[in-house]
Amino acid sequence: MNKRDFPKIHFYDQDFVDIYDKTWNWLSNHWIDPKADEQSSDGYFVYPENNPTAQEGVDNGTLFIDQFESIFSSFFLVYSNRNFPANANLDFLYSKQEENGAIRWRYDARTGDVITDSANPEGVGLPLFAWAEFNLYHKSANKRRIKDIMPLLQKYMSWLDATFKQENGLYAAPVAASTMFNAPRDGTYYPVDFNAAVAINAAHMSALGDILNDKDLSFQYKRQYFSLKTRINSLMWNPETGFYHDLDKDEQRLPQKTIAGFWPLLAEVPNADKADALIAHLMNPVTFGTDHPFPTLSVDDPAFNENGDAYHGSVYPAFNFMVIKGLEKYQRYDLARECSIRHLYFVLEGLTPATGEKGDLYEAYKPCKEGFATMEGNERFPKKRYLQTVGLSTIALMIENVIGLSISLPRKTVDWIIPNLEIMGIEKLSLKRNLITILSNKSARGWEIQMESEKLYYFTINILDQKKKTLPIPSGKCSMLIDKL
Repeated sequence: MNKRDFPKIHFYDQDFVDIYDKTWNWLSNHWIDPKADEQSSDGYFVYPENNPTAQEGVDNGTLFIDQFESIFSSFFLVYSNRNFPANANLDFLYSKQEENGAIRWRYDARTGDVITDSANPEGVGLPLFAWAEFNLYHKSANKRRIKDIMPLLQKYMSWLDATFKQENGLYAAPVAASTMFNAPRDGTYYPVDFNAAVAINAAHMSALGDILNDKDLSFQYKRQYFSLKTRINSLMWNPETGFYHDLDKDEQRLPQKTIAGFWPLLAEVPNADKADALIAHLMNPVTFGTDHPFPTLSVDDPAFNENGDAYHGSVYPAFNFMVIKGLEKYQRYDLARECSIRHLYFVLEGLTPATGEKGDLYEAYKPCKEGFATMEGNERFPKKRYLQTVGLSTIALMIENVIGLSISLPRKTVDWIIPNLEIMGIEKLSLKRNLITILSNKSARGWEIQMESEKLYYFTINILDQKKKTLPIPSGKCSMLIDKL
């Protein structure tokens, strides 16, 4: 394991700092070289007994490389100061691409074989590779990587179109592709989450085309995005419920409101009015405004279970991350931060329960009270120390939404959105070959931002939506007084 330091965070609640540090310390146990069967940062990021559904003929000790986990985990691994390669699992998946463009949702890391499931015969996952690659580019500025992988991503999109796209322009894929294995979505033929994910991927394919200065590529996927956006809005939006719903084979909207209905936020599908109606559900205790945000099934659904029962109401960190990133698309930064903090307090309680029992970081949590979710008849649920997605909460949300930093290496920009003045910041975050430190402190002269960098970058600070300023930050140490902005 490399001995580089991880970036340090500063926050007024030391418990948040501790859970952040603990996540980094535990991560090395999840990096395994499947050929040698030993821990190695040169291996892959896997959960040792990653078997979320009891599958016949699959050993509990199988090391899975899972598409969903690999894409989502890249969003927090980018902050590891290169201790862990955020692209290792993605590159494994790309290496398994078939002649027709298919990349399956799950592979045995030791043998490279596809893990099959009768609920998902094509083995398709939520198509979000371009979203992950766009984020990797902004944290690494590696344009060469975009050029190398673009043909693979194009081939993959062509496979999705050939296999799942229907005459009405929507995609018919199994609900299992979203990992929501027991969600009450019977009769779903056109899943709202899968279609929104294709839209997200198309939008980011267009953005990657722009990075490569390929106007034809950019236009091709932009057109696909807008075409799909129109169909999602016209067919899946229900103005009476203010929500996006799955469709059956006859294009009729199904009644259930699940967490899948929030994927269009991240895809920037709704206009301002629709977005307001959708976001209102996140604060409505009758639907998704539970104490622990956000349940995977609406509270007013007859199948909702206060103990979670997997996708009958459990709170899953990956889906919270998706909703919070969707809120950012509509500049709802305050709500995104408030929900991130509330979610983290429940994650913290799961790690150190008030009962004094030994806790952990879990795959899923109860929506209405403290503790991990439960599922009758399944003792393996939820998985313990499930860093594959909990790291999104304890690392990515901590840096991006609680502290409020947004970083783009190719643009040489750091944006800091501070909803209220607190002692917080980050220290020794590696931006390629540039270590940066940004801290807010209260001194005798008032609130002060202290910065240290090895190279010039542009810093935008937005305080309480009242003060916003962009400044070039030179190399070396410097500071600024907020009152003087």
